[in-house]
Amino acid sequence: MKKYADTLETVIARKQITTAYRRNLLEIRPLTREAVFEHLDTGEREVMRYDMLHVTPPMGPPAFLRESPLADADGWADVDKHTLQHKRYPNVFALGDCSNLPTSKTGAAIRKQAPVAVQNLLALMRGAPLAARYDGYTSCPLVTGYNKLVLAEYDYTLTPRETFPFDQAKERWSMYVLKKDLLPVMYWNGMLKGRM
Repeated sequence: MKKYADTLETVIARKQITTAYRRNLLEIRPLTREAVFEHLDTGEREVMRYDMLHVTPPMGPPAFLRESPLADADGWADVDKHTLQHKRYPNVFALGDCSNLPTSKTGAAIRKQAPVAVQNLLALMRGAPLAARYDGYTSCPLVTGYNKLVLAEYDYTLTPRETFPFDQAKERWSMYVLKKDLLPVMYWNGMLKGRM
């Protein structure tokens, strides 16, 4: 998303970070501090030296879901992206990390998905139309430095859906405090207890 990407490109330049997108990590050679990558577009292998390496492994659905009739071709619960109702089993709804919703799997997204799932499940039980809609809202707090954060919020159309009345693409200490001190309280004391 250009609005947030422009800020992140500035951070990358400021920190003199070399980026290498579209790479899949194949091997780590800790004794020589080398990582072997496959370029996803060309299939070529590249060996890169590193000082620090941060790796996120490929994520996927658990086997019990992937191997069930609820799964889509990639193994996620196959639901309508707006109603959260399963495409083949109308009495099944899914959200969050197990679903194939085309958005980031974040707590903020789930906070917006849960009421939609509840309202539509209750509507189905009453025989009413599924009127609640999830628009793909998600939030990604991006730490950009010591005490600085960009709070990216957007929907399925990549339209910014910012909560605060200022440009959230700007690095801010206040957004860092929100992430560090306030969001954990909201999560543990609100969301997990069904209060939000």
